[in-house]
Amino acid sequence: MSTILIQSATIVNENKQYIADILIKDGLIERIDKQIDFAADKVINAEGLYLFPGAIDDQVHFREPGLTHKGDIYSESRAAVAGGITSFMEMPNTVPNTLTRQLLEDKYEIAANKSLANYSFFMGASNNNLDEVLRTDVKNVCGIKVFMGSSTGNMLVDNPATLENLFAQSPMLIATHCEDEATIQSNLSHFKQLLGDNIPVSLHPKIRSEEACYLSSSMAVDLAKKHNTRLHILHISTEKETYLFDNTIPLKDKRITAEACVHHLWFSDKDYEAKGNLIKWNPAIKTEHDRVGILKGVLDGRIDVIATDHAPHTAEEKAHPYLQAPSGGPLVQHALPAMLEFYHQGKISLEQIAEKMAHNVAICFEIEKRGFIREGYYADLVLVDLNKPWQVNKSNILYKCKWSPFEGTTFKSKIIHTIVSGNLAWSDDVFATDVAGKRMSFVR
Repeated sequence: MSTILIQSATIVNENKQYIADILIKDGLIERIDKQIDFAADKVINAEGLYLFPGAIDDQVHFREPGLTHKGDIYSESRAAVAGGITSFMEMPNTVPNTLTRQLLEDKYEIAANKSLANYSFFMGASNNNLDEVLRTDVKNVCGIKVFMGSSTGNMLVDNPATLENLFAQSPMLIATHCEDEATIQSNLSHFKQLLGDNIPVSLHPKIRSEEACYLSSSMAVDLAKKHNTRLHILHISTEKETYLFDNTIPLKDKRITAEACVHHLWFSDKDYEAKGNLIKWNPAIKTEHDRVGILKGVLDGRIDVIATDHAPHTAEEKAHPYLQAPSGGPLVQHALPAMLEFYHQGKISLEQIAEKMAHNVAICFEIEKRGFIREGYYADLVLVDLNKPWQVNKSNILYKCKWSPFEGTTFKSKIIHTIVSGNLAWSDDVFATDVAGKRMSFVR
């Protein structure tokens, strides 16, 4: 493996900024110093650039196997790396659903051959695969995913006894999608009676409501407290839910943690008129009050990490009427630039971005030697020019679905280089390699 020397970068790491050189050797950060004299195979002059630990996205849907007309591990991992995300954790609602250890290992094999980013995959839970879930290897799998709300295939876990057993016996972190299905169906029935099939997307947050989210999230928290489960609640979409979480203890000691997603921080229900189904997600994007409240929760430590819930669909699928249009959208290429835009707006610091998108994800999931810029850690690094504006358009969108809810947006910050496990993977708008990702391991 070649050596890389990064010179004169402004390093953003562990709540500090400082200028230094970094030497990368054999995939690891060999040395960090004010000045390093070494004849490296590749030298990057990073003067004026900001060096972040590579972002770790703990919630993506890369659609492989079974839904590869929307995206696949190769296409979406490339888009992630171009956006400064060096590691991802992928969800089990592919086709077939990832409900057995063999199906889980099949995905790891695909990623080993195709992924430009580092990877891990969640084991899926259903109402009838508890024995399989309990055999999951805690050192080589990121977690167990539980859909406490409607999902693809046989993945809605709504049996109270199953939930009790999962929370009581899980050997590892449980990540939950929390929306109360009975509340959603009642709301949907109400609007169908009023409007028939002509329901506008603007009612999506009324159907998948604050009540539906809070009922399910509070149930998950209660179960976790009862059984001392390691619980991580995904994509918090309401201000009310943020108060379920504690910011008075260190993250490493928390048993219950939470995630916010970029779309819930960026958009509000005011955007449905312009964006329509392009911002139809589950849980729904809700009010401006919720958007502001979620960011407040991120900043004060009640919400621990920022992720994407990247979930591509084709433009044709999204063009269907509201009831037929799928929920979800592509985000991995634009998540870090969007958060850096918040920095330019004075809403979050660079240090907090590194914390919420890298450090805290590594702590939450107990990832081995990733998420920080430290000697001896894997070289997952992103060099950013904070003052190089660019506009999102069809010509530079890298998702397989070829669209983005950010299309037409001008970001002030641009990803210049991305290094994955010591490999220069993205450099000046060009992919420098095709497969660089490694399987993540966990210290548990």
